[in-house]
Amino acid sequence: MTTWVFEGTALPAGESTRLTVGSGDPQPLPGRFAVPGLVDSHCHLTVGTDELGPRLFGSDFATERLAGLAAAGVSAVRDVGGDRSVTLKLASTPDDGRPVVIAAGRFLAPAGYYFPRMHEPVAPEELLTAVEAEMADGATWLKLVADFPEMAPDGSLLGSPPAQTYEIDLVAAVVDLAHSRGARVAAHCNTEVVSELIRVGVDSIEHGTVISEADLQTLGARGGAWTPTLCASVGETPNETPERRERRLARSEHLGAMVKLADQYGVRVLAGSDVVGSVAGEVDQLVKHGLTVTQALVAASTGAQEYLGLTGDGNLVTYDADPREHPEILATPASVVLKGNRIA
Repeated sequence: MTTWVFEGTALPAGESTRLTVGSGDPQPLPGRFAVPGLVDSHCHLTVGTDELGPRLFGSDFATERLAGLAAAGVSAVRDVGGDRSVTLKLASTPDDGRPVVIAAGRFLAPAGYYFPRMHEPVAPEELLTAVEAEMADGATWLKLVADFPEMAPDGSLLGSPPAQTYEIDLVAAVVDLAHSRGARVAAHCNTEVVSELIRVGVDSIEHGTVISEADLQTLGARGGAWTPTLCASVGETPNETPERRERRLARSEHLGAMVKLADQYGVRVLAGSDVVGSVAGEVDQLVKHGLTVTQALVAASTGAQEYLGLTGDGNLVTYDADPREHPEILATPASVVLKGNRIA
C-alpha cells in the first residue's frame, strides 16, 4: 500500500496544506494545487449516438465512459437517466478504480415525448408504479422528463416548442412518493412549467433554460439545486443558422443573469456534462456566465459532494497550475487518486 502525499494549495478553500491519502509507504504527488475529486452531477453513462441519432448503449460503453471520467479527475457521477440494468448495477457495486455512481435509473417520460431509442414510455396512469419499481431496484434519484418536443417513433421531430409531459398534480404525487422513501427527483425542463415543478417540490432542475428569479428564490429557500448544463444549453452547434445563433445567444444572456442570482439565493448550482461536455468545460462556462472561479469549483467539487451526500475522503486531483487563474488546467490533471488508489 502507498500513502499519497500532496503539499500545496487545497481548493476550493485555497489553504496551504499537506494532505495524505492511503496507508503505507509515503509517495509525493505531482502538482501544486488540488481538489478532493470533481463531481459530474448530470451525466448519462449509457447514452451515445450513432448514424440514427441518440440511443442507449450497454455496460462496456458505460465502463469506458467511467474510465475517461476518472482520468479527468471525476470521483463521483450522478447518472440522470439511461439503461437502468447498467446504471443501477454500477450504483450498487463499489469499485475502487472508478468514480462513485449515483443513479436515477430510467428516463420517465410518456410515449412520443422523448428520444424513442432511449426510453420505454411510461403512461401517466403507470407513472407511480414505475417510480416504485425504480426505487425498489435501488434508484436514489428519479429522472422525470417534465417537458419535451413531440417525436415520431422514428425519432423525427413532430412538434415544437416542448410540451408538458405529465399533469402537475401527478408530478406532486411523484415527489411525495419519492421523498417518503428517501429518494429525490431531478426534472428535465426547458419551459415555464419549471415554476410549477419547483412549487411542488422537485429537488433539482436540469437545464432550466427559462428559469426565473422568482423560481430561484423558491428553490433556494428549500435548498434545491440547479444543473444548468451550459455546455449543452449554449454550446455552438455545427451548421448553425443565424436564427439559431440569435436564440442561443439570448439564452446564454438569460442564463448568465440567472446563474449569478442562483448563488445569491442559496440555490446549489451543480456542474454537469450531459452528453456533449465535460466537468472542466462546464466550470469554464459557469465562470463565463457569472460565477467566480472559486464558486464554479465549489459547484464541481465540494458543493456537489455535500448536496449529493458524498465526501472527498480518499480522493485527490492535483494540477500544476492554479485553476482559479487558469480554469482550463482542470482538463489536464497532474495526478488522480480515487479512494486511495492512484489511477493517473
